Amino acid sequence: MKTLSIKTLLVIYIGLFLFIGQSRSQSAAPLNTSKPLKGEGLYSFLKRHELNSTDHKNLFLELNKGKFGKNKSLLAHHAYIIPATTIELHEPLFGKDRENYPLESNTMKGAVFYLVNGHGGPDPGAIGTYGKHELHEDEYAYDITLRLAKKLRENGAKVHLVIQDEDDGIRDERILSYDNHETCMGATIPLDQRQRLKQRTLKVNELYNKDTEAYRRCLILHLDSRSTRKQIDVFFYHHQKSKTGAHLAKVLRQTFENKYNKHQPTRGFSGTVSDRNLYILRNTTPVSVFIELGNIQNFRDQQRFVIADNRQAVANWLYEGIKKDFTQKHKNK
Repeated sequence: MKTLSIKTLLVIYIGLFLFIGQSRSQSAAPLNTSKPLKGEGLYSFLKRHELNSTDHKNLFLELNKGKFGKNKSLLAHHAYIIPATTIELHEPLFGKDRENYPLESNTMKGAVFYLVNGHGGPDPGAIGTYGKHELHEDEYAYDITLRLAKKLRENGAKVHLVIQDEDDGIRDERILSYDNHETCMGATIPLDQRQRLKQRTLKVNELYNKDTEAYRRCLILHLDSRSTRKQIDVFFYHHQKSKTGAHLAKVLRQTFENKYNKHQPTRGFSGTVSDRNLYILRNTTPVSVFIELGNIQNFRDQQRFVIADNRQAVANWLYEGIKKDFTQKHKNK
């Protein structure tokens, strides 16, 4: 995740004010300006206008060059340009239409996530048939993973996308075209299954060892493949020795059940939580949960994947469950 540079933000603001200036009379005062109160210093002025971050302060100083006295003191006769308090984040992996997005809250500040979508590279994973089209597991798991990553980052979390595709951002099409361009954070993904699992597990552990936040969680997203007649709900797996992983899995499952009870009260929800001795659960250092999002072969389950709003709903529900678990852990400190 990147914040837009001060230089980039400065260009945006200068362009905005030039545009405004052309559409207003010369006698009108520019928008978003303020004069300091009597005796008000820089710190108090910034605090009054909720310019609390270092980025906001630096942008304020850049926008108002030449208007300061000694030691950046404010001058009473100047009207200072006030930058918007919205912090812009930048992530090219989300795609051109979504790569720039605002920080909406700091609800998840202090949390770190390692998101791993299944398969990728030379291995498309499970393949479902949808009319005349093929649905590839890795493409749909990746799209939902990106949506979850964006939701987490919008709310202050630090997120590592372990599997990446520079060509495919978040997509809204029903049929997500297949390619094999995915990498493990830039490294070629091996075809051999064990080597593939080992590669992403080592990457998660490497990142974990560099992070210092107390709340660090790994989520692995897959789609299942069963008989076309078998409609399934979302299943959550944790390592048998991880009580913390079991707790997160149970919170996620309960969140999904609550959502289905609200939006489809006659449907019911049969998703389960259980422990499994999976390689990535067994070998990752952070608390990890492995999630099967549905049966890629079943027509009803396919609606969970081919409809963009449904993919977003899955990501949103995962976020809500994660947020609840994170909040509970903080309250218990």
